[in-house]
Amino acid sequence: MEWIANPDIWLSLVTLTALEIVLGIDNLVFIAILADRLPEARRPAARRVGLALALVTRLALLLVITWIIGLTKPLFTLLGEEFSWRDLILIAGGLFLIAKGTSEMHAKIEGAVGAAEQRPAAKSALFAAVVLQIAVMDIVFSIDSVITAVGMARHVEVMAAAIVLAVLVMLLAANPVSDFVNRHPTVKMLALSFLLLIGVTLVADGLGFHIPKGYIYFAVGYAIFVEALNLWARRARGAG
Repeated sequence: MEWIANPDIWLSLVTLTALEIVLGIDNLVFIAILADRLPEARRPAARRVGLALALVTRLALLLVITWIIGLTKPLFTLLGEEFSWRDLILIAGGLFLIAKGTSEMHAKIEGAVGAAEQRPAAKSALFAAVVLQIAVMDIVFSIDSVITAVGMARHVEVMAAAIVLAVLVMLLAANPVSDFVNRHPTVKMLALSFLLLIGVTLVADGLGFHIPKGYIYFAVGYAIFVEALNLWARRARGAG
C-alpha cells in the first residue's frame, strides 16, 4: 500500500486517465453513431453495453501484457515494410471504420431505413449486430490504449484504475454527447467525418506512416469550433 503515499503514482494516474479519455473519444463517437441506428428506447442500453465491453476488453488485454507487447513484433515483410499483428489489426479496423463511416453517410443523406428493420425480430437482430460491431472495434481501439498505458505506467493497478475511471467518464458523457449529435444533423456528419479520419489514421499507422494524434485532434477540435459558431449563429438568427 506504499503507492498511496507516492505522489508520482498519483500524477501518473491522473495523466494516464486524461490520456485514456482522449484516446476513448473516437470509441465514444463510434458507439454514438452505431446506437443511432436502433430505436430510441434501446439506444442508451446499446451505449452502456458498448462501453462495458470497452472496459472488459481493456482490462482483459491488460492482464495479458506480455501477449500485447508481442503483437508489435514483426510477423512478415512486404515490399520492404515489416508488418506485425498490431499493424494488421489497425489496418483491418481502419478499413472497417472507413466503410462504416461511408455507409452511414449514405444512409444519412438518403434517409433510407429498410422497412424490415421496423419488425420486432429485425430490431433484435439489429441490436445484436450493433453490439457485435462495437465489440470488434473495441478490440481495435483497446490495443493502442493498453499499449499506451503500459508505456506510461509501471504498476498494473494504476493502469487498471486509469482505464476504469476513463470508461466511467465516457459512460457519463455517452448519452449527452449522443443526444447532442443526433439533434444536429450537421454535427452528426462532422462526427462521421471524424470516423473516416480516424479510419484513415489507423490504416496509415498500420502501414508504417504514423500520424501524431495531436494533429488529428487539432483538426477535429477546429472543425468543432467552427460548427459551434454556426450553431450559435443559427440560434441567434432564430431568436432574432
